[in-house]
Amino acid sequence: MFTAFIAATWLGGQVQTSLAQTVSPNEAAKVSPRKESAPRKEAATSDPHTTGFVTGAAQSTEFAIAQDIATTLASGQETGPHGEVALRVLPMVGNGGIRNIIDILSLAGADMAIAPVLLADRLRSTGTLGDIGNKLVYITPLFVEEFHLLARSEIKSLSDLAGKRVNLGEEGSAGAVLGREVLNHLQVKVSESNLTLDSALDGMRKGQISGALLVSGKPVGFLARYAQGDGLHFLSIPYSREMLQHDYLPSTLRHEDYPDIIGDSDSVDTIAIKCALFAYNWPIRSERFPLLELFVQTLFSRFPEFLGDGHHPKWREVNLAALLPGWRRFRPAERWLQQQSGGEAALRKAFGRFLEQKSISNPPDREQLFQDFMRWRERQQGR
Repeated sequence: MFTAFIAATWLGGQVQTSLAQTVSPNEAAKVSPRKESAPRKEAATSDPHTTGFVTGAAQSTEFAIAQDIATTLASGQETGPHGEVALRVLPMVGNGGIRNIIDILSLAGADMAIAPVLLADRLRSTGTLGDIGNKLVYITPLFVEEFHLLARSEIKSLSDLAGKRVNLGEEGSAGAVLGREVLNHLQVKVSESNLTLDSALDGMRKGQISGALLVSGKPVGFLARYAQGDGLHFLSIPYSREMLQHDYLPSTLRHEDYPDIIGDSDSVDTIAIKCALFAYNWPIRSERFPLLELFVQTLFSRFPEFLGDGHHPKWREVNLAALLPGWRRFRPAERWLQQQSGGEAALRKAFGRFLEQKSISNPPDREQLFQDFMRWRERQQGR
């Protein structure tokens, strides 16, 4: 059963959600002053064995997932004479929103990032950062990120926040961009703050802030440590098909997710968005391409290790073979998945027929020739 579960997780269905809203001019101006062309990026040369992984804030589940990847993949590798490994994953704190995407496109040491699919779709469709369709690819869809709206004890419903000070997160984060939009859709006018989560929670304890929003995958360990005794609780965010069905998903926060905040028989309805692991589309002949290729091969082949109890439960939502409509997958990731689904067998048969036609019966370096053929095929597809 465990083997079947892994296979289903790897090679299950396709992601069907299509998100097509636009970024407002005001938000685009706050995020980046460049609107005509995509940010320029140069390859980092300081450490050819380290790949940079931009993620969410330090308290977020997304950062925990990146740390999980970094520590797990660091084990089981052969080390060099000075303890060096062939692949090192370096988590980089981001804001979990638009900034993460900009970092992939512009920072030399940032090879990939966890980012909301909705925000990536909007940046591409509006051209805010130029044509990013050829610069940004995805490795795999990940999981959904839930909206966590914490409130003080005197706030009983969403409408009670009207006119109150509410922290939506740092500017450009998913909470700031999408939380502002959701509250406007629901006609709840608040006084917005853009503080870090630590500062917002401190302000809530002092009575200076009435609510705080965090968009992150449940359960968020940092939030789980705040008990009911602190007077904080989650507010329900209603799911309206008329307003939100093309952009958001319905979700629920349960007692099992936050046993010290949500009662035994209680649950809190909320909304969620999908996130994915995006990467910079390094050219095949670049120095960074082989490193990112090694990362994909290592992560995908060791994926079953992340499904155990010692890792975050969000890993069990990940389907490596799921598709991201409108985006291209990083070529080595696509090739790995094809190999697992029988694509490699077909290619090997075709390669064998090619050798026969060339009267090459059994070359001693057949495997090396096949790998050269696969790399040549990737270059042809990348033209």
